[in-house]
Amino acid sequence: MIVVSRFRMLLTLGICLLGLVFALVPLVEQKTFDKLPQFLQHTVTLGLELRGGSHIQLEVDVKSVEKEHQESILNETRRQLRQQNIRYSRIFVQTIPDGSAIVLLLKDEKDIPAVMKILSKSDGLDTSVNGLNITATISKVFLENFTKRIVDESIEVIRHRIDETGTKEPTILKQGTDRITVQLPGVEDPAEIKRLLGKTAILTFHGVDEEMRSIRAKMGEKVHLPSKPGVIYLPEENGNGLVTYVPIKKKISLTGKSLIDAQMNIDHETGMPCVSIKFDSIEGTRKIAELSTKYLNKQFAMVLDGKVLSAPVFHAILNNGSARITGRFTMQEANELALLLRAGSLPAPLNVVEERSIGPSLGADSIADGKIATVFAFCLVAIFMILSYGLFGFFSVISLSCNIMLLFASLMLLGATLTLPGIAGIALTIGMAVDSNVLIYERIREEVRSGMRAMTAIAKGYKMAMMTILDSNLTTLVGSIVLYEFGSGPIKGFAVTLALGTIISLFTTFSLTKSIIAVWMKRNRNKEIVV
Repeated sequence: MIVVSRFRMLLTLGICLLGLVFALVPLVEQKTFDKLPQFLQHTVTLGLELRGGSHIQLEVDVKSVEKEHQESILNETRRQLRQQNIRYSRIFVQTIPDGSAIVLLLKDEKDIPAVMKILSKSDGLDTSVNGLNITATISKVFLENFTKRIVDESIEVIRHRIDETGTKEPTILKQGTDRITVQLPGVEDPAEIKRLLGKTAILTFHGVDEEMRSIRAKMGEKVHLPSKPGVIYLPEENGNGLVTYVPIKKKISLTGKSLIDAQMNIDHETGMPCVSIKFDSIEGTRKIAELSTKYLNKQFAMVLDGKVLSAPVFHAILNNGSARITGRFTMQEANELALLLRAGSLPAPLNVVEERSIGPSLGADSIADGKIATVFAFCLVAIFMILSYGLFGFFSVISLSCNIMLLFASLMLLGATLTLPGIAGIALTIGMAVDSNVLIYERIREEVRSGMRAMTAIAKGYKMAMMTILDSNLTTLVGSIVLYEFGSGPIKGFAVTLALGTIISLFTTFSLTKSIIAVWMKRNRNKEIVV
């Protein structure tokens, strides 16, 4: 006879009741839901194909960053050559079959060792010498690692920016070597997110050339802009269709990498929205203090993505590392700017290569189909178990109902996302959940046929089938872990529901069904048991 301790029965009953409570929470009205204790306020998060939303595939423009890296090497090499008085006739970037290379034409052969030493300081360069010509190309290994780093950094920045918008359960995945897939459940119009993700948000600080005047014009109007070495005119939008072209010095005095915080505030003097920024406590604070001293009572431009945000005058020396960006901002513009600065700069521009929206009606259809499939699977399994094993089959159906209930409760507690393949995982779990009972019941039948008493046969059936059941379920669990680790998006949803269903089915088989049978046997000792 099988024996289950009172504590184990009570624990099993308590877990099932708790699962029932959590499973029923999503069915209550919103007003009642808001009044529930915090630990009960959980719902199942639906994936993109169930809830509806947006799918965007982005391509990281790694080539532009490679070009910037190459130009940086070119400029640094030129500076070192001048500093060491090394004579050369020309240094330029030349297009080659695999990309481009830096070519340096020297005037004296004795300078080759010194030039090679200069070039060796730059990462990832393959250099070759042909007479007085030195060619430097970026190595393939460096490019591969460089591309991986840029894409990984882009994913983190994208994740940070999307989190800042409050979008729940985004799916952000790397596709191939230079593409990123972003899925946003519940976001029907991806235009705002797409615009946000497309901005590199590179903030730089420049001095304003006082010898050249700013030029105001209408938006889109052709304007003749004077030229001066080291100076470039960049636009500052003034609103009402007007733009001011500000002469800023090309040399970057400070970058936004030193920023540690940015928040939208209201300027107490003007009553207009502004962005309060704070620099890090060491390098950024020191630099902004030096710049505010150098440009005291002079204009200093803040440039974001090639446009002047503001070109204010330093009225005081900033010693505490804090400053305000003021301008003709709306509340939305100030909020968006603060968000971009907090989220950080994208290491490379992003190009949208694919975009599609899944409407909530399509998601509702998927949910309806999933419900039908699940209910259909449950009913077929229930009929089969009852017809095959009678009363014990009915006990398995009770256990199966608790299995599904506990599965949904677990999904809510873990905050897992339910996807369409996840629903398929639930349907598969329904079949697998009774598989253990089938093994036990068939073993019991074999023992009864061999002449063993029913009570002893039940106890032996559970004992002898246990290792087989554990082995098959652990194999399924390992497969689920592999799917989750190496799968992506919806595949992970399938792996989660399959793994949870496997674990819960073990609990319901060896605790719930076993407890039900133990209680029934205790109350019906004198009755004939037929399995």
